Amino acid sequence: MRTTRISWVAVFSLVLVVGSCAWLQADDGRVDDALEVARAWLELVDQGEYDKSWEEAAAYFRNALDRNQWQQTMSGFRRPLGEVVSRERLEAKYRSHLAGAPDGEYVVIRFKTSFSNKVDALETITPMLDPDGSWRVSGYYIK
Repeated sequence: MRTTRISWVAVFSLVLVVGSCAWLQADDGRVDDALEVARAWLELVDQGEYDKSWEEAAAYFRNALDRNQWQQTMSGFRRPLGEVVSRERLEAKYRSHLAGAPDGEYVVIRFKTSFSNKVDALETITPMLDPDGSWRVSGYYIK
């Protein structure tokens, strides 16, 4: 009886571990997809293509501020930082709930970034899964 109980506990534990790994791999795929979109979007911002970055952002983003507001914000805040010298990913976390945002699928990505006019910055970019199934940027902040 004791051997049977230990066997069931071992099997149950193995199922939990395998199930957890499959879930993590699914999230890892989402994280990888979101990272690819985030990097491409950041390249637009780095090149000063603020209009195009607005067009490629999530509907949630575009509804929060119009194209002119985005261009003015980036021209006044991002442009003075200068060229990107380096950008290192610190973390990327999958989330289904974010404060102040509708429930959905998000990946919060943080980069340690050095600009020519600001050596130590923290960029946070948040791609979300849009209703059409595409990852698009829904938020971008620099500290």
